[in-house]
Amino acid sequence: MRENIVETLVGTAVVVVAAAFLVFTLQTTGGGGSTSGYSLNAAFRSAEGVSVGTDVRLAGVKIGTVTDMVLDAQTFRAVTVMDISADVPIPDDSTAVVASEGLLGGTFVEIVPGGSFDNYADGAQILDTQGAVSLTSLLLRFVSGGGEGE
Repeated sequence: MRENIVETLVGTAVVVVAAAFLVFTLQTTGGGGSTSGYSLNAAFRSAEGVSVGTDVRLAGVKIGTVTDMVLDAQTFRAVTVMDISADVPIPDDSTAVVASEGLLGGTFVEIVPGGSFDNYADGAQILDTQGAVSLTSLLLRFVSGGGEGE
């Protein structure tokens, strides 16, 4: 009888710890809750490294996430949908750039704010974009000596 009580207590403890990890994960990743921000779209020539869940940053601070990506069959551009925090207004002449944290770091979408007094509305499209720079092609160009004197 004593073994059944111990097994029950250990099982309960395992379930409580698992639930705590689940709650912690949902809070740190921002999952499980409704978004209280607004949506912006941007079409990139190359969105290499960007996927759903990628951070959107302004001045190095996370202000949102990429929520959807599709290929526009007419322009052959990667159209991304970003959910931006409601308390961060983005000037309507800002630029969206696919940036990298370094040689081995991850990729994120960086918003470079403009100087306009008007801000993007929900569902607006960022027209000024810069796609990802392929590190491989840059290294190949450097090694082969391409780009000089051309």
